[in-house]
Amino acid sequence: MPLPLPSIADGLILGGRSACAKEGTFMSTTNTGVTASMRGHQLPVPVPAGEYARCPVTDLLRGLSDKWTLLLLTLLGQRPYRFNELHRAVEGISQRMLTRTLRTLETDGLVAREVFPTLPPTVEYRLTPLGVSLLEPLSALADWAVGHHAEITAARQRST
Repeated sequence: MPLPLPSIADGLILGGRSACAKEGTFMSTTNTGVTASMRGHQLPVPVPAGEYARCPVTDLLRGLSDKWTLLLLTLLGQRPYRFNELHRAVEGISQRMLTRTLRTLETDGLVAREVFPTLPPTVEYRLTPLGVSLLEPLSALADWAVGHHAEITAARQRST
């Protein structure tokens, strides 16, 4: 029998508050350990714009949804890279965009940058422990997207 989902009193996703004040997971015979933070809460209607803008989930997804971030996180999840290696590994990215994306990931605490005292200086990028911790949920999302790609494509074709 599935465990009950947390109620709205257990916490909210929006407004920078904890997504789930109490530990709560939804468990069934086919799906165990799936956090119920999104399904277990009712959003206010209408959703206040300020609350949505401050939502940590919205903030993270906004940052991950640019053209290069997921690709760079995936590559750096495999091993550390030097700047020029990354530039060669990602076809079509300019040096400027690579620099901007890496700086944003570094500012967010997902990527660490190390400068080696060589001539010219060598710079290496690697995921931080926080960045490594993001790989598992991103992998779950990627698995879901791949598994449902045909359904999504078919739905898009039906709607046009």
